[in-house]
Amino acid sequence: MNRQIRRRGIAACAFGAALFAGACSKEPATVTTAENPARKESSEREHEETGRIIVVEAYSDANGNYYKPSEIEAHRGDIVRLVLKSGVHNLNFLPDSNPGKTGLPPASDMLQLPDQTFDLKITLAEGRYYFQCDPHAALGMKGHLKVED
Repeated sequence: MNRQIRRRGIAACAFGAALFAGACSKEPATVTTAENPARKESSEREHEETGRIIVVEAYSDANGNYYKPSEIEAHRGDIVRLVLKSGVHNLNFLPDSNPGKTGLPPASDMLQLPDQTFDLKITLAEGRYYFQCDPHAALGMKGHLKVED
């Protein structure tokens, strides 16, 4: 009986977290999950003409918290697709860490479900940009995006 109650409690918490994450999303069209492949496929079709899709995976595991890769080269029109593999992560281009840079994208929402994605279309000017995962920056989860024309 206790085991069944515990399972129901865990399931209710997971469902509540998913509802909360959905309710807090600012741009639901940029977030996809494995359960909604149609949205992801249409997103890929939209961007085939403008550039390539660069996949960056986000991890929390025995090796720490990290992006793979953490050094990215892109061109205007490319899409950087952050894919959550484990943990809870986001992507943030902090103004303080990118002095003199304008047009920085807002921080992404926290990705919480495995294979959940966030797409960032590169519209930034040519240059080198610092990014980080807000909850794990102090643990070294950061990287650089080099934008070339």
